[in-house]
Amino acid sequence: MLSNVICLVLGGGRGTRLFPLTQYRSKPAVPLAGNYRLIDIPISNCLNCGINRIYVLTQFNSVSLHRHIRQTYLFDRFGGGFVEILAAQQTNQGDSWYQGTADAVRQQLRYIQQPGIDYVLVLSGDQLYRMDFRDMLETHRTANADATIAALPVTDEAASGFGVMRFDDSGRVHGFLEKPKTVAEMDMMRTDPAWIDSRGIPSKGRSLLASMGIYLFNRDTLVDMLTGADYTDFGKEVFPMSIRARKVHVHLFDGYWEDIGTIKAFYEANLALATADPPFDLNNEAAPIYSRSRYVAPTRILGAHVSNSLIADGGFIESGTTIENSIVGLRYHIGSGAVIRNSIVMGADYYETPSERVASSSLPPIGIGAGSVIENAIIDKNCRIGRNVRIAKRPGLDDNCDQNGVHIRDGIICVPKDAVLPDGWQL
Repeated sequence: MLSNVICLVLGGGRGTRLFPLTQYRSKPAVPLAGNYRLIDIPISNCLNCGINRIYVLTQFNSVSLHRHIRQTYLFDRFGGGFVEILAAQQTNQGDSWYQGTADAVRQQLRYIQQPGIDYVLVLSGDQLYRMDFRDMLETHRTANADATIAALPVTDEAASGFGVMRFDDSGRVHGFLEKPKTVAEMDMMRTDPAWIDSRGIPSKGRSLLASMGIYLFNRDTLVDMLTGADYTDFGKEVFPMSIRARKVHVHLFDGYWEDIGTIKAFYEANLALATADPPFDLNNEAAPIYSRSRYVAPTRILGAHVSNSLIADGGFIESGTTIENSIVGLRYHIGSGAVIRNSIVMGADYYETPSERVASSSLPPIGIGAGSVIENAIIDKNCRIGRNVRIAKRPGLDDNCDQNGVHIRDGIICVPKDAVLPDGWQL
């Protein structure tokens, strides 16, 4: 275990770009790939490389996140490991909400100032990737750096969505530019592709290095930076300003990495996991993705056609159903003859008991009713979709609007959690 390293996972803000998935939950608590939540990714990356002291900083809609972490990450008393929530709270030192990522860490500095901590790893709670942070720690130590940032080679087209860096031949960072838009701006930050190739990563025409929002600090450096200034954000303030006064080094990474900050990114990243050749391998036994153990039966499928899809446990799929290029989450009942294409169905948090079914007999049962059609949609948890419902885009419908109780974002239909769509409902 890397006993001198502590990890801080930043839970993010209100998650407005992921609305309505963040209407009742924080970003890290959003379900992923049927079985997981986004928070499972950074925590699993830490555990797989021996970092087992992890704090998750949250403040918005954090109840379901707290519950998931409490029920999932349990450690024996001999290993010293933990995953704990640090929520914004009133103290004698302050009574304000987190004002940004750096301010969130500042308000919790007492937890990283404990004895035996030499390094602080700062991660985001809404990214999909697999990384061995031991490699990053080796880069940091070898360079004798004060701070190290993970960087991903990107094309000019992709660079406009990231912060990009300029550095010398040793890998020390000397410049940072947030979301360059012009060729001239990119040229100022451009890296010789041969330098990238020499580090064992094929440049493939990529000559810009983008920040992944993954930082490793010497503990004392981080404390000095946050107590000596009123910075509120790591990406926009702490990192760019530290370049001037500190030795900041770059750590190259070239695996799959996706920032799941928008509905479109969430939708595309999930469905990519269900393809024949997924860009991110969920079945890596050497570095598994951990999540809560749920003691539910395997999904029962009766004569359905299922292709290029992920089906979680605990469900019941009746005969004549078609599921293509989709994800179906836990405990979901899909009626006979239903069609689900290019969609994410998040499943249910619970099974209805007979008494609950009687009490809600005026509503469709939790699940998708017989004969319903779901296309290009995200169905959040516990939705009651009646029979012969049609959830699909129709001509003339705006790609970003609210319509009949559902939300359309980037052309993707989002049915909010606990929604009820009666028999015959159409968009």
